Amino acid sequence: MSEQRRLDVLRAIVQDYVATSEPVGSKALLDRHQLGVSAATIRNDMAALEEEGLISAPHTSAGRVPTDAGYRRFVDQLGHMKPLSRSERVAIETFLQQAVDLDDIVDRTVRLLSSLTHQVAVMQYPSIGTATVRHIELVSLADTKVMVVLIMSTGRVEQRVLTIAHTADQLLSLRDVVNQAAEGRTRAHAADRLDAWAEQRRAGAKPDSHPDDSTPTSVGVIRDFLAEEREERVVMAGTSHLVRSGQDFPETIGPVLDALEEHVVLLRLLQQMEGDDVYVRIGGENAIDGFRTASIVSAPYTAGGIGVLGPTRMDYLTTIAAVRAVARYVSEILEQ
Repeated sequence: MSEQRRLDVLRAIVQDYVATSEPVGSKALLDRHQLGVSAATIRNDMAALEEEGLISAPHTSAGRVPTDAGYRRFVDQLGHMKPLSRSERVAIETFLQQAVDLDDIVDRTVRLLSSLTHQVAVMQYPSIGTATVRHIELVSLADTKVMVVLIMSTGRVEQRVLTIAHTADQLLSLRDVVNQAAEGRTRAHAADRLDAWAEQRRAGAKPDSHPDDSTPTSVGVIRDFLAEEREERVVMAGTSHLVRSGQDFPETIGPVLDALEEHVVLLRLLQQMEGDDVYVRIGGENAIDGFRTASIVSAPYTAGGIGVLGPTRMDYLTTIAAVRAVARYVSEILEQ
């Protein structure tokens, strides 16, 4: 029995079932695909695929549907990359480049990905832990009030009014100190460097190239701001697509919807990727119980993860291509 022919039959079954949601029989395969063999041969191939656990009969009809293992074999061995058309690539790039700020980039990304794949799209907000400080600006509001403007490498901008006694010259010196310590470093690393600077000053040692008029107290206030814990966020769009696919879940869609409500769960989902390319988890491969009847296609971008979630009866080729392309464009925009 030809292994390649059997895989061709599996590919045809996956493609037809994804397109029609109906179990696929040998006659339908003969009618729709140029397999070059008899109906009896196809039935034998289908029997072998069923014995391997790659397809199964949902009921007593002659049709078969892919199992989780069958989808996995399709993705790993048969799912040749389906490239996006030039018009699709241009549309993605144009839509994302029209964003006015970081929040708009994230919102546009999940809406775009959901629209392209007809699935639920999820995106980890640019990670605070891995982002680096681009610049810190200090703006005097009063003799003892300073607005600190923190600009991160992801484009995220934070503002905070802090109590810092200062003169104009002292504020300029303080800005030089904090930027020398922070620029190009994560918030945590920058906070550690400011700690070390303040400790040197308290010990009476003057660090090279640092001005005399910045005090450990002022540096400490900004250090505390940088060291504050920030909650990681996940943004989602397209839940309605999942609800419309409710019939594709074996029992109920409830556990999937419940899991989607838990942002900690979604963060775990996006952080479980392996390597730098698209990562596909199908049905029971998911460690999160609520997603064991779903498939997840995810990819890393500059400062986090992005992906889609839907039923195992998913158009994997289109979804993988869309997730990869959108993740790449988001990375390019954030790095500008």
